[in-house]
Amino acid sequence: MSQAAPADLLHHIIEYQSVHRPTKPALWWEGQASSFAELQGVVTRIAERLAANGSVGDRIAVLGWNSPTFLHLIYGASAAGKILVPLNARLAPAELAHQLEASGARLLFSDQSLLQPLQAHPDFPTNLQTICLDSELEAWLHSAKAATLPKPLADQPAWILYTSGSTGRPKGAILSHRSLMAGLASAALARPVQSDDRYYYPFPLFHVSAHNVVLQHLYGASVVLSRSFDAADTIKACRDLQVTSMSLAPTMIGLLLNHPTFNANDLKGVRTIGYGASAMPTDLLQRLLSETEVGLCQSYGMTELSGSVAFLTEADHQRAALDTPALLQSVGRPLPTAKILLIDNDGEESAEGEIVVKAQQCMSGYWNDPKASALAIEDGWLRTGDIGRIDDAGYLYIVDRKKDMILSGGENIASREIENVLRRHPAIADCAVIGLPEPKWGECACAVLCLATETSEDELIAHCRASLAKFKVPKQWFRTDCLPLNAAGKVDKPLLRQQLERPLDTGTLSHLS
Repeated sequence: MSQAAPADLLHHIIEYQSVHRPTKPALWWEGQASSFAELQGVVTRIAERLAANGSVGDRIAVLGWNSPTFLHLIYGASAAGKILVPLNARLAPAELAHQLEASGARLLFSDQSLLQPLQAHPDFPTNLQTICLDSELEAWLHSAKAATLPKPLADQPAWILYTSGSTGRPKGAILSHRSLMAGLASAALARPVQSDDRYYYPFPLFHVSAHNVVLQHLYGASVVLSRSFDAADTIKACRDLQVTSMSLAPTMIGLLLNHPTFNANDLKGVRTIGYGASAMPTDLLQRLLSETEVGLCQSYGMTELSGSVAFLTEADHQRAALDTPALLQSVGRPLPTAKILLIDNDGEESAEGEIVVKAQQCMSGYWNDPKASALAIEDGWLRTGDIGRIDDAGYLYIVDRKKDMILSGGENIASREIENVLRRHPAIADCAVIGLPEPKWGECACAVLCLATETSEDELIAHCRASLAKFKVPKQWFRTDCLPLNAAGKVDKPLLRQQLERPLDTGTLSHLS
């Protein structure tokens, strides 16, 4: 692993690399490279203009798809002592308006296509200054004199990231410079970065996974930024730019391998692929490892952890492919940078229970929400809301999200357990299991399926009963062409619940529109 830049604040990373690696490509965008020195020049220009607008600690919102300007704002806001509020571009105008109001953002940078419907919403904050990234940025940069840059402290907030809001409205997780830098230190332990790496990033920059981009720059590596994931574009980047590492969801890996132009040699230079959002199917792992020499690394983390605290390493994946496939159900071993406990409903340590974490990379709390903050952080321990277990070898397994546990007739049903069984059926391409209201039992398990081939409800019930207790077998079955995903690339179960919360009928594999 290369030497990391000595940095306490996010923007220190680019300042350091612009001096020590001025001509090194920092960013590739649409086939064109910009150096660390060029990146620093743009960042400084934006930071000095931001510093002339308002005060230190002001919230600066960004609403846009991936672009170099988004990255400039990530570092520029840091250098100006502002708090960046990246907004999920997939949200509805009402949701975005709420987050702008809740964060108290003074300034919004936005893509034009996203700004117009937002401004038309009646709840759009009237006192919010907006800058259209497509047409107004240059004029704004020249509209005032540059100001002297402040000197932020490491414990000051750097980002406010709104969570997916699977229980109630999203909450703004406060990530300080210190917590973000601690998250980078954790990630580097499991996914070492070489200074000559070229890292391909197709996930949205408005998600906490953007810390992976900053991680590359911390070690002087180059980032190949994509507007979004496209299998053909990924293949082209690997061929033309000699990509050495990347982050992909398992679904993306499957699309890549199944693309008609894919050749195993396309990944010849790729040392490692980091993945998350869902478990790696065994057949996909076997194919990837048999056709290529790519190493795989999975992690467990969340927005409130500024990244990840447990990793399933490349060596673990090799073991899983050889003789321990059950290891793929694990998210790996906890890192030495974090303490992890499992607690029961009474707050006592348990063999299986809610995962709580104490680490420097934990969030400071939720923005302007002391009640939610107190519920989430107790005596320095972050309650993740995930139910987990740890085996004798120290591997952590996620049993289910606490909020995704289904309570039926007094029994707890883990949706993940049912999903794992369903995925073993050859007709199932993908699936999600959720709990829906049921008059007699309170809730019952319902399955939403993407089918690879036709099958019947009776066949699926028989398949499940071979591995599951009767009360765990889904009582309702739906099919869909594709499952809705949130910004993290995970199945959007709250949206599925909204679509399906209605009186249950007896339809057979009803089609979900």
